[in-house]
Amino acid sequence: MTRAKICGITRLEDALLAEELGAWALGFILAPGTKRYVEPEHIRPIAEALGPFVVRVGVFVDTPPEVVLEQMQTARLQVAQLHGSEPPEWAEHIRRFLPVIKAFKLSGPAQPEWLSYPADALLLDGVSPGSGQSYPLDWVVPLKPHPRLIIAGGLTPHNLQPILDLKPYAVDVSSGVEAAPRLKDPFKLRRFLAQVAASGTSRNQ
Repeated sequence: MTRAKICGITRLEDALLAEELGAWALGFILAPGTKRYVEPEHIRPIAEALGPFVVRVGVFVDTPPEVVLEQMQTARLQVAQLHGSEPPEWAEHIRRFLPVIKAFKLSGPAQPEWLSYPADALLLDGVSPGSGQSYPLDWVVPLKPHPRLIIAGGLTPHNLQPILDLKPYAVDVSSGVEAAPRLKDPFKLRRFLAQVAASGTSRNQ
């Protein structure tokens, strides 16, 4: 059953709407200098306002494990997503305390050796995360054997169905459901999550 993660959350109202519409997880960007960066202290009240069945994900780029763990605690987040060039040792350290998602940016077909990276889930993204840039679906094939493969990169309500047909563990969207950077579009959110639900998905499975 495919799940939906809504990433780049910066506002309480967007988080609550995504939860109401059935999002399985919400992502908060903790990479300074990026468009959707949110300070841990600002994330905390949003995370605390959500119900118990929504997974709160912190997204980091080449952040040392000790800092990741400290900011996750401050922000009251549950799963660390590593979106840079983090060595396996960093993921192993973080996994002593929290689940880890490892993201790989595709400039060509996925590499089979990524399957051995020590993470609880693997995520495939475009070469410029958050830009809405997509990639050929056949680039995903080498990682299809992974039981928890998350597909991101240029997803929108208009191009989502072919991704859902691959039956990944989850799909991940940010700019594709925005009215502008940092501002989610309620209509796009509703359409995206309705498509995921219609494919027979559930955030609780």
